[in-house]
Amino acid sequence: MTDTVAVNGEVRRLEELRLQDFLQSFFFGAGFFETFLVTDGTPMFLERHLARLRSSLVAHAGCVRAPPPEVLTASAVRDSLRRCLEADTRLGPRFTGVGKLVAGDERLLLSFRALAPQHERTQREGVVLDALEDRCYRRGDPTLNHKSVSYLRQYAHLGRGTAFANEAGELCEVANGNLFFLVEDAVVTPPLEAPCLPGIIRAVLLEEGRLGGRPIVERPVKRAGLEAVRGCVLTNSVGLALAVPRLLGRELPESHALAEQARAVVWEHARREG
Repeated sequence: MTDTVAVNGEVRRLEELRLQDFLQSFFFGAGFFETFLVTDGTPMFLERHLARLRSSLVAHAGCVRAPPPEVLTASAVRDSLRRCLEADTRLGPRFTGVGKLVAGDERLLLSFRALAPQHERTQREGVVLDALEDRCYRRGDPTLNHKSVSYLRQYAHLGRGTAFANEAGELCEVANGNLFFLVEDAVVTPPLEAPCLPGIIRAVLLEEGRLGGRPIVERPVKRAGLEAVRGCVLTNSVGLALAVPRLLGRELPESHALAEQARAVVWEHARREG
């Protein structure tokens, strides 16, 4: 994380923040966050991220203290982002990296970090998923449809190549994204009840409706039925669409082509949405 942040639109230094201003978020995880790609100073899919953030705040209005509505608008966040980039010479107006919004304790915190050192390599090579965690996801769990700062369940598996499955043996998601599977003549992604996060890139692809001439559909994907899977893509708002060349010990030869098709769709939607 860089030293320059914004709190409710006010540009601050990270060391100036006070723990007492974020007590519910820090001690109880009573807050939500959004992570998004910033390219050449422009946040990607910002309106979509803010809509998801506001939806989570409304759904948990009784326990999470939302920031003022006026700071949760796209124009307000863009203005805060611009002023942060201008204030920090290590960022600069042409910054490309990662932005993060955290909402809770009546505050909206905006911060920045560089892309991971392995970002470009991961774009080329993809991500291998060879571990399965099937003890902590339960079908229909609504908490996993929100990107809460109570993130230990996922954080503990970041970088370990872990896919999560529910008690019915259905694949759900990974620690940092959604999954799409090439199965027979369709591209399949688990339904939200699996459960999984309603990811931003997931929504873009579902709206597109087709990928490589195949329909994109929501339906359960059983661990026991993975022999029918020929390709897999991991989607999130920073990597966008990453090939999964190996899934739980099975080589998937069509993953890279599928990921390239998905990235092209995502970039086209981003261009249209500005």
